[in-house]
Amino acid sequence: MSAPVLAAETLLPVGTALAVTLVVLLLVATGVAALFRLSPDASHRRAREIVTAGVRAAAQLAAVAAVIGWAVHHTAGLLAFLLLMLGVATRTAGRRITANGTWWWAALPIAAPVLPVVAALVAAGLLTVPGVAVVPVSGILIGGALTATVLAGRRALDEVSQRHGEVEAALALGFTPREARLEVALGAASDALLPALDQTRTVGLVTLPGAFVGMLLAGASPLMAGAVQVFVLIALLAVEAISVALTVDLVARGVLHREAVRGRGPKVQRAITGG
Repeated sequence: MSAPVLAAETLLPVGTALAVTLVVLLLVATGVAALFRLSPDASHRRAREIVTAGVRAAAQLAAVAAVIGWAVHHTAGLLAFLLLMLGVATRTAGRRITANGTWWWAALPIAAPVLPVVAALVAAGLLTVPGVAVVPVSGILIGGALTATVLAGRRALDEVSQRHGEVEAALALGFTPREARLEVALGAASDALLPALDQTRTVGLVTLPGAFVGMLLAGASPLMAGAVQVFVLIALLAVEAISVALTVDLVARGVLHREAVRGRGPKVQRAITGG
Protein backbone atom coordinates (compact mmCIF):
# COMPACT_ATOMS: atom_id res chain seq x y z
CA MET A 1 0.00 0.00 0.00
CA SER A 2 1.36 3.45 -0.99
CA ALA A 3 2.38 6.09 1.53
CA PRO A 4 -0.42 8.56 0.58
CA VAL A 5 -3.07 5.87 1.05
CA LEU A 6 -1.62 4.93 4.42
CA ALA A 7 -1.54 8.59 5.45
CA ALA A 8 -5.15 9.12 4.43
CA GLU A 9 -6.32 6.05 6.32
CA THR A 10 -4.38 7.12 9.39
CA LEU A 11 -5.94 10.59 9.30
CA LEU A 12 -9.55 9.41 8.99
CA PRO A 13 -10.04 5.65 8.54
CA VAL A 14 -13.28 4.79 6.76
CA GLY A 15 -15.32 2.26 8.68
CA THR A 16 -18.02 1.68 11.25
CA ALA A 17 -16.51 4.11 13.75
CA LEU A 18 -16.59 6.92 11.17
CA ALA A 19 -20.19 6.16 10.23
CA VAL A 20 -21.33 6.17 13.86
CA THR A 21 -19.46 9.41 14.52
CA LEU A 22 -21.11 11.10 11.55
CA VAL A 23 -24.57 10.04 12.70
CA VAL A 24 -23.89 11.30 16.24
CA LEU A 25 -22.58 14.66 14.99
CA LEU A 26 -25.59 15.07 12.71
CA LEU A 27 -27.92 14.31 15.62
CA VAL A 28 -26.07 16.85 17.81
CA ALA A 29 -26.40 19.56 15.16
CA THR A 30 -30.08 18.73 14.65
CA GLY A 31 -30.78 18.63 18.39
CA VAL A 32 -29.14 21.98 19.07
CA ALA A 33 -30.98 23.64 16.17
CA ALA A 34 -34.29 22.20 17.40
CA LEU A 35 -33.70 22.96 21.08
CA PHE A 36 -32.76 26.59 20.55
CA ARG A 37 -35.11 27.04 17.55
CA LEU A 38 -32.32 28.32 15.32
CA SER A 39 -34.62 29.44 12.55
CA PRO A 40 -35.78 32.86 11.33
CA ASP A 41 -39.36 32.05 12.38
CA ALA A 42 -38.35 30.28 15.65
CA SER A 43 -39.59 26.96 14.27
CA HIS A 44 -37.88 23.60 13.80
CA ARG A 45 -37.28 24.27 10.12
CA ARG A 46 -33.50 24.57 10.42
CA ALA A 47 -33.33 21.27 12.31
CA ARG A 48 -35.13 19.52 9.45
CA GLU A 49 -32.86 21.26 6.95
CA ILE A 50 -29.76 20.02 8.81
CA VAL A 51 -30.96 16.42 8.62
CA THR A 52 -31.80 16.78 4.94
CA ALA A 53 -28.48 18.45 4.17
CA GLY A 54 -26.49 15.74 5.97
CA VAL A 55 -28.27 12.88 4.22
CA ARG A 56 -28.04 14.60 0.85
CA ALA A 57 -24.32 15.27 1.33
CA ALA A 58 -23.62 11.59 1.95
CA ALA A 59 -25.71 10.45 -1.00
CA GLN A 60 -24.39 13.08 -3.37
CA LEU A 61 -20.74 12.49 -2.51
CA ALA A 62 -21.18 8.76 -3.01
CA ALA A 63 -22.64 9.40 -6.47
CA VAL A 64 -20.06 12.06 -7.33
CA ALA A 65 -17.18 9.80 -6.31
CA ALA A 66 -18.40 7.25 -8.84
CA VAL A 67 -18.93 9.81 -11.61
CA ILE A 68 -15.69 11.78 -11.18
CA GLY A 69 -13.55 8.67 -11.74
CA TRP A 70 -14.97 8.48 -15.26
CA ALA A 71 -15.49 12.17 -16.04
CA VAL A 72 -11.89 13.29 -15.37
CA HIS A 73 -10.73 11.11 -18.28
CA HIS A 74 -13.32 12.37 -20.80
CA THR A 75 -13.52 16.01 -21.86
CA ALA A 76 -17.24 15.93 -22.64
CA GLY A 77 -18.04 14.26 -19.33
CA LEU A 78 -15.86 16.74 -17.45
CA LEU A 79 -17.53 19.77 -19.05
CA ALA A 80 -20.98 18.31 -18.38
CA PHE A 81 -20.09 17.76 -14.74
CA LEU A 82 -18.82 21.35 -14.38
CA LEU A 83 -22.02 22.69 -15.95
CA LEU A 84 -24.00 20.60 -13.49
CA MET A 85 -22.02 22.14 -10.62
CA LEU A 86 -22.75 25.63 -11.93
CA GLY A 87 -26.42 24.81 -12.37
CA VAL A 88 -26.85 23.47 -8.86
CA ALA A 89 -24.93 26.42 -7.41
CA THR A 90 -27.13 28.86 -9.33
CA ARG A 91 -30.33 27.19 -8.17
CA THR A 92 -29.14 27.05 -4.56
CA ALA A 93 -27.95 30.67 -4.45
CA GLY A 94 -30.93 32.04 -6.33
CA ARG A 95 -33.50 30.36 -4.12
CA ARG A 96 -31.68 31.50 -0.99
CA ILE A 97 -31.69 35.10 -2.17
CA THR A 98 -35.19 35.39 -3.60
CA ALA A 99 -38.25 33.16 -3.70
CA ASN A 100 -39.49 34.39 -7.07
CA GLY A 101 -38.62 33.87 -10.71
CA THR A 102 -35.56 36.11 -10.59
CA TRP A 103 -33.47 33.38 -8.93
CA TRP A 104 -31.79 32.33 -12.18
CA TRP A 105 -29.94 35.67 -12.35
CA ALA A 106 -27.66 34.23 -9.65
CA ALA A 107 -25.92 32.42 -12.50
CA LEU A 108 -24.17 35.67 -13.46
CA PRO A 109 -22.24 36.37 -10.23
CA ILE A 110 -21.36 32.68 -9.94
CA ALA A 111 -20.30 31.86 -13.50
CA ALA A 112 -18.85 35.23 -14.57
CA PRO A 113 -15.85 35.18 -12.19
CA VAL A 114 -15.30 31.40 -12.14
CA LEU A 115 -15.26 30.52 -15.85
CA PRO A 116 -12.54 33.05 -16.86
CA VAL A 117 -10.30 31.99 -13.96
CA VAL A 118 -10.59 28.29 -14.81
CA ALA A 119 -10.09 29.03 -18.52
CA ALA A 120 -6.99 31.10 -17.72
CA LEU A 121 -5.56 28.28 -15.60
CA VAL A 122 -6.12 25.82 -18.44
CA ALA A 123 -4.60 28.22 -20.99
CA ALA A 124 -1.56 28.73 -18.75
CA GLY A 125 -1.05 24.99 -18.45
CA LEU A 126 -1.70 24.93 -14.71
CA LEU A 127 -4.75 22.73 -15.27
CA THR A 128 -5.19 20.09 -17.96
CA VAL A 129 -8.43 19.04 -19.66
CA PRO A 130 -9.30 16.29 -19.17
CA GLY A 131 -7.65 16.01 -15.79
CA VAL A 132 -8.46 15.30 -12.18
CA ALA A 133 -7.36 18.71 -10.85
CA VAL A 134 -10.04 20.63 -12.79
CA VAL A 135 -12.88 19.30 -10.64
CA PRO A 136 -11.59 20.23 -7.17
CA VAL A 137 -10.25 23.63 -8.27
CA SER A 138 -13.49 24.49 -10.07
CA GLY A 139 -15.52 23.19 -7.14
CA ILE A 140 -13.64 25.37 -4.65
CA LEU A 141 -14.12 28.47 -6.80
CA ILE A 142 -17.80 27.75 -7.49
CA GLY A 143 -18.38 27.12 -3.79
CA GLY A 144 -16.75 30.44 -2.90
CA ALA A 145 -18.81 32.30 -5.50
CA LEU A 146 -21.96 30.59 -4.21
CA THR A 147 -21.32 31.66 -0.62
CA ALA A 148 -20.44 35.24 -1.57
CA THR A 149 -23.47 35.55 -3.84
CA VAL A 150 -25.89 34.30 -1.20
CA LEU A 151 -24.49 36.50 1.57
CA ALA A 152 -24.28 39.60 -0.61
CA GLY A 153 -27.72 39.10 -2.13
CA ARG A 154 -29.50 38.53 1.15
CA ARG A 155 -27.78 41.40 2.92
CA ALA A 156 -28.39 43.79 0.03
CA LEU A 157 -32.09 42.93 -0.24
CA ASP A 158 -32.50 43.12 3.54
CA GLU A 159 -30.99 46.60 3.59
CA VAL A 160 -33.12 47.83 0.69
CA SER A 161 -36.24 46.54 2.43
CA GLN A 162 -35.46 47.63 5.98
CA ARG A 163 -34.07 51.05 5.07
CA HIS A 164 -36.86 51.92 2.66
CA GLY A 165 -37.10 55.39 4.22
CA GLU A 166 -33.56 56.15 3.12
CA VAL A 167 -34.31 54.78 -0.33
CA GLU A 168 -37.31 57.10 -0.55
CA ALA A 169 -35.21 60.06 0.62
CA ALA A 170 -32.57 59.34 -2.02
CA LEU A 171 -35.26 59.16 -4.70
CA ALA A 172 -36.66 62.49 -3.52
CA LEU A 173 -33.19 64.01 -3.87
CA GLY A 174 -33.03 62.97 -7.50
CA PHE A 175 -31.16 59.68 -7.24
CA THR A 176 -32.04 57.06 -9.81
CA PRO A 177 -33.61 53.85 -8.40
CA ARG A 178 -30.30 52.03 -8.99
CA GLU A 179 -28.31 54.71 -7.18
CA ALA A 180 -30.79 54.79 -4.29
CA ARG A 181 -30.61 51.03 -3.76
CA LEU A 182 -26.84 51.00 -4.14
CA GLU A 183 -26.49 53.75 -1.54
CA VAL A 184 -28.09 51.63 1.20
CA ALA A 185 -27.07 48.13 0.10
CA LEU A 186 -23.38 48.31 -0.77
CA GLY A 187 -21.90 48.64 2.71
CA ALA A 188 -23.81 45.72 4.21
CA ALA A 189 -23.34 43.51 1.16
CA SER A 190 -19.57 43.99 1.32
CA ASP A 191 -19.60 41.96 4.55
CA ALA A 192 -19.97 38.91 2.30
CA LEU A 193 -16.20 39.13 1.78
CA LEU A 194 -15.44 38.71 5.47
CA PRO A 195 -15.36 34.86 5.53
CA ALA A 196 -12.82 34.75 2.70
CA LEU A 197 -10.78 37.56 4.24
CA ASP A 198 -10.71 35.91 7.66
CA GLN A 199 -9.79 32.54 6.16
CA THR A 200 -6.92 34.10 4.21
CA ARG A 201 -5.64 36.10 7.18
CA THR A 202 -5.65 33.16 9.58
CA VAL A 203 -4.52 30.35 7.27
CA GLY A 204 -1.85 28.25 8.94
CA LEU A 205 -2.47 29.88 12.31
CA VAL A 206 -6.06 28.85 13.00
CA THR A 207 -6.87 26.26 10.33
CA LEU A 208 -5.11 24.08 7.78
CA PRO A 209 -7.42 24.24 4.74
CA GLY A 210 -8.41 21.27 2.63
CA ALA A 211 -6.15 21.95 -0.34
CA PHE A 212 -3.08 22.10 1.90
CA VAL A 213 -3.93 18.89 3.77
CA GLY A 214 -4.89 17.12 0.55
CA MET A 215 -1.57 17.96 -1.09
CA LEU A 216 0.34 16.69 1.93
CA LEU A 217 -1.61 13.41 1.89
CA ALA A 218 -0.87 13.06 -1.81
CA GLY A 219 2.84 13.16 -1.04
CA ALA A 220 3.65 16.77 -1.93
CA SER A 221 6.20 18.74 0.05
CA PRO A 222 4.92 21.26 2.62
CA LEU A 223 6.31 24.09 0.45
CA MET A 224 4.39 22.94 -2.63
CA ALA A 225 1.23 22.37 -0.59
CA GLY A 226 1.54 25.87 0.86
CA ALA A 227 1.99 27.41 -2.59
CA VAL A 228 -1.14 25.67 -3.90
CA GLN A 229 -3.14 26.78 -0.86
CA VAL A 230 -2.04 30.41 -1.27
CA PHE A 231 -3.15 30.25 -4.90
CA VAL A 232 -6.55 28.86 -3.88
CA LEU A 233 -7.08 31.55 -1.25
CA ILE A 234 -6.11 34.44 -3.51
CA ALA A 235 -8.17 33.04 -6.38
CA LEU A 236 -11.13 32.83 -4.00
CA LEU A 237 -10.67 36.46 -2.98
CA ALA A 238 -10.74 37.53 -6.63
CA VAL A 239 -13.74 35.36 -7.49
CA GLU A 240 -15.75 36.38 -4.42
CA ALA A 241 -15.01 40.09 -4.87
CA ILE A 242 -16.40 39.92 -8.40
CA SER A 243 -19.38 37.86 -7.21
CA VAL A 244 -20.26 40.40 -4.52
CA ALA A 245 -19.92 43.35 -6.93
CA LEU A 246 -22.14 41.71 -9.55
CA THR A 247 -24.73 40.59 -6.99
CA VAL A 248 -25.06 44.06 -5.49
CA ASP A 249 -25.38 45.55 -8.97
CA LEU A 250 -28.16 43.08 -9.84
CA VAL A 251 -30.01 44.08 -6.67
CA ALA A 252 -29.42 47.77 -7.36
CA ARG A 253 -30.82 47.42 -10.86
CA GLY A 254 -33.88 45.59 -9.51
CA VAL A 255 -33.06 42.43 -11.44
CA LEU A 256 -32.81 40.38 -8.25
CA HIS A 257 -35.68 41.38 -6.01
CA ARG A 258 -38.26 40.16 -3.53
CA GLU A 259 -42.00 40.47 -3.61
CA ALA A 260 -43.58 43.84 -2.87
CA VAL A 261 -44.48 44.60 0.76
CA ARG A 262 -47.93 46.01 1.42
CA GLY A 263 -48.28 49.38 3.07
CA ARG A 264 -45.49 51.17 1.24
CA GLY A 265 -45.92 53.86 -1.35
CA PRO A 266 -45.72 53.05 -5.07
CA LYS A 267 -42.44 54.92 -5.48
CA VAL A 268 -40.76 52.98 -2.69
CA GLN A 269 -42.29 49.71 -3.92
CA ARG A 270 -40.70 50.30 -7.30
CA ALA A 271 -37.36 51.11 -5.69
CA ILE A 272 -37.43 47.96 -3.57
CA THR A 273 -38.75 45.47 -6.10
CA GLY A 274 -37.37 46.97 -9.27
CA GLY A 275 -40.84 47.51 -10.71
